[in-house]
Amino acid sequence: ERGKSIEEAALTGARIRFRPILMTAFAFILGCVPLWTASGSGAIARQVMGTTVIGGMLGASLIAVFFVPASFYFVEKLARAERQTLKPQACQIVKITSKLNR
Repeated sequence: ERGKSIEEAALTGARIRFRPILMTAFAFILGCVPLWTASGSGAIARQVMGTTVIGGMLGASLIAVFFVPASFYFVEKLARAERQTLKPQACQIVKITSKLNR
């Protein structure tokens, strides 16, 4: 919207979002480390839960850092291509309706 290319917009957005995503992920993961390193009664259940939660957060962070900007780029590229193919048709529709209104 501000005149940047789609690629520049995706990279700028990824750069801006990178630090908050990592800080949130690391805070959450470090908070789950006691689950992951549990000992004593019921330790296996806690370790399994900790492993699952930490792995899920790592996966979600990777998706947020890499997949979201890439999907934005491809969706915007497709939308821009579709808008450009629809412009000539839209002009024809306007001409036809203006002739009918006369």
